Amino acid sequence: MSVRSSEAITDLLASTDVVQFKDIQTALDHASRATAFRYLKHVPYQRSYNHNGRYYTRQDSARYDHHGLFSCGDIHFSRDGSVSETLKRLVRESVSGLTARELQALLQVRVQVFLLDAVRHNAVTREKIGGLYVYVHTDNAVRERQLQQRREQVAARESALAKDLLTDAVIIDVLLTLLHHPEAKAADMVRYLQGHSPPISMLQVNAVYARYDLASIGKKGGG
Repeated sequence: MSVRSSEAITDLLASTDVVQFKDIQTALDHASRATAFRYLKHVPYQRSYNHNGRYYTRQDSARYDHHGLFSCGDIHFSRDGSVSETLKRLVRESVSGLTARELQALLQVRVQVFLLDAVRHNAVTREKIGGLYVYVHTDNAVRERQLQQRREQVAARESALAKDLLTDAVIIDVLLTLLHHPEAKAADMVRYLQGHSPPISMLQVNAVYARYDLASIGKKGGG
């Protein structure tokens, strides 16, 4: 029987990207689970945060991307270990917070249950912006910076979308309606234009008002 040692696990992890626990047992001369875990404690390794932690890889900081993540096919690893710890770090480090969809795209696993648990334990908090919950830091100063950045991003996207939808026909319809309702605010204008075909949205109306500074007309007292 060969001499068992933690070096056998180190050599195994160095020889391939990922292994399963049974491979570690084999490298230790078919050791029992308890024995394999005892040797594994002396080796720097990481377990996958998906596939129920079935896969093991060597712990090497150079392998992780700027999000602290590393993948081998559909097997995913994080420098934090678990999904729960990873999403908390990602939220706290983010410039503008993260939505569940954005976190799911990064981690490539379902995250909703982990997020709700993090909010419940006050590890992160959330606020609805642009119709979506944005998960942010619990520290007040950091949270406000993240939320401000997110609001600016949402406003920029909405502005770009509105410009794409802002055709000459839309501009003319809004301006003609404004002639009949010279003191109408943007929200009023959307109501006046109900039933228009094709529909004219609040985004489009706001874009017209912004382009021609229409919000100030009523304040200035003239058309």
